[in-house]
Amino acid sequence: MRRRTKVLVGVGAGLVVLGGAAVLVGPGLYADHVNRAAADVPTLASSDAPLGDPASLDGTWEVAAGSVAGYRVHEVLRGEDATVTGRTDQVTGQVTVEGGSLTAGTVRVDVASIHTDEPPRDAYFRGSVMEVGTFPTAEFTVTDPARLTAGTTEVDLTGRLTVHGVARDLEVPAQVAAGDGGVQVVGSVPVTFADYGVTPPSLGFVSVDDHGAVEFSLRLERSS
Repeated sequence: MRRRTKVLVGVGAGLVVLGGAAVLVGPGLYADHVNRAAADVPTLASSDAPLGDPASLDGTWEVAAGSVAGYRVHEVLRGEDATVTGRTDQVTGQVTVEGGSLTAGTVRVDVASIHTDEPPRDAYFRGSVMEVGTFPTAEFTVTDPARLTAGTTEVDLTGRLTVHGVARDLEVPAQVAAGDGGVQVVGSVPVTFADYGVTPPSLGFVSVDDHGAVEFSLRLERSS
């Protein structure tokens, strides 16, 4: 109990610092800073091209270096709108393509390593919001084959997203392209936090919408 109290006090102090910074520089300037720090929405690299013959992709593919995942939320800080993004490159997984269809795949994200430009915000996210000590990872697993089509970058991935220990079935609109000896897959998944047992923070000086997005950009390299 003593340790938990210390952790909560530390997190609370960090959030006071975060709010105090907004007061010192002004909510508008602080919101501008947050918005400038937000990562871009994941997109396909300009050097990548639509898929050729999908059957040529048959095999097993590993999530490789250069992959990132995270979240995007909208918050209001003392009346000023801000977009916050968290990112991590601690992403692992494997995808199987058979007969030109993506037949299996699992991607795992180390939630504890997701970070923004503000350590106090990250401490609150990892502790009070996501409880990473109990739920350290998030995972997406493909549950139905997805047909890959030559000449297009669009693909719908049907699967199960597990966040905060809660699994929900959903369809993920994604884009896929080939380039640099591998394959890139990008997408954004709208989520309502309550669906995953997550309560968005509301701390007086800052409040967060009850919904946001899980975003990803995966680089896949053939392993077999």
